[in-house]
Amino acid sequence: MKSIEGKDSQMVVDKLYEQMQEDNEFFFRVRLDDDAKVCCLFWRDSMMLEDYNIFGDVMVFDTTYRTNKYNLICAPFVGINNHWKNTMFACAFLGDETKESFEWVFETFKKSMRGKCPISIFTDQDAAIATAIEKIFPNSRHRLCLWHLSQNANSRFGLIKADKQFKKDFHKCLSGCITPIEFEDTWKTMITRYNLQDDSWFKRLYSLKEKWSTAFSKDFFSAGILSSQRSESTNHAIGFNASKTTSLTEFYSIFQATVHRWRREEEMDDFNCTKGIPSSDFCMSALLKHASLVYTHTLFRDFEDEFKYAMASDIENLYAEGNNFIYRVCLNGIIGSDQRVYFNKLDSIVYCECKNFNESGWLCFHCIRVLHAHSYKQIPKKYISTRWKRLAKKEVWEKYDKEKREKGEINNFTPWRLHMIRRYYNLIIKSHKLEEARKVIEESFRKASITVENIIKKEEAKH
Repeated sequence: MKSIEGKDSQMVVDKLYEQMQEDNEFFFRVRLDDDAKVCCLFWRDSMMLEDYNIFGDVMVFDTTYRTNKYNLICAPFVGINNHWKNTMFACAFLGDETKESFEWVFETFKKSMRGKCPISIFTDQDAAIATAIEKIFPNSRHRLCLWHLSQNANSRFGLIKADKQFKKDFHKCLSGCITPIEFEDTWKTMITRYNLQDDSWFKRLYSLKEKWSTAFSKDFFSAGILSSQRSESTNHAIGFNASKTTSLTEFYSIFQATVHRWRREEEMDDFNCTKGIPSSDFCMSALLKHASLVYTHTLFRDFEDEFKYAMASDIENLYAEGNNFIYRVCLNGIIGSDQRVYFNKLDSIVYCECKNFNESGWLCFHCIRVLHAHSYKQIPKKYISTRWKRLAKKEVWEKYDKEKREKGEINNFTPWRLHMIRRYYNLIIKSHKLEEARKVIEESFRKASITVENIIKKEEAKH
């Protein structure tokens, strides 16, 4: 690592101290080398802490970005919010990729988040990172990003990478196998067909299969990151517009601008969710309408896809005794879609062997088909993950709004109008079925409209 100019690093530290003065929950740490020079930086602000408390079940730690004049590793801690957009938990600059550096940054991150550990951590294929995670986050599931594996594989396939059948088999091993047995059969067939038994890269990849194949990830929550359509969008998400001559101070400013952009996008997504329920190509059955009311628009689309498959599925009752049932659900003409679903009507418990809910946080079409067969009008509460709800950050916004109002300030994290829209929306949802409550809201709106119009006219008269 090139020596960081003292003035440059001091300017960044000064900026961090400035943020600490403005943000009571701001956290940062600096690590010095034996010559008392900065070799590692870590920071996170108060909103990152709030986001981690809600969305910190899954985290992506990406160390592939190092574009600045000191060749420092930019290592952001990125999560997925309720709109399936990236959200920042923290960021670090590392001088090297040693086990000690990764242990320091993970331990610092853990301390900054008050000891809370993620359920799943996604990284690239690095032995030092794996060792550090095992030590600092022993109960978290370490996963390898499929996007990185695909990129590495493309550089090693040689001539066979143009073979469509090979690509199909390889990607099925990555994210298309439901059970370990199916994975083993697919892997063995692929290795034998293309004579890869002695290839060292594939041997090592196979030894790490539990870290990347979806067949071994069903019991751990991953927010759907392992699905092929989500993988690429999650990685290389930072999009820093920097060059090899960018200083540390400039890089820090670019990072802050990126975080602000992400937060503005989140505010707009939240606002769009308050404007009304999304439309659907299907007739809005009670179950589908309930999903549109509780989920963000993005997650509703995922649920809608599952609902579509559910309506096209066959269902067969294999067992029934009292309130306990076992069903076989299969999508017409799709091999491998056959799953058993266990259902308890008394407690509204539904469980599918595909374990989609465990992995992604929303019900699979097998379970939806069973609920639909029993005329359910709402998704059981236990199967609505808070992290995917449209009002997942409601308490956070109210907390910041209260703090800002006590200081006589406008909440910088969300515009006042957006916050009020949320509050009125919640009130309308609570009262829309009760005629008396509706009349109260309508009358209060009428009075408020007259008062506000008078205030506006007075202000206009002054100018």
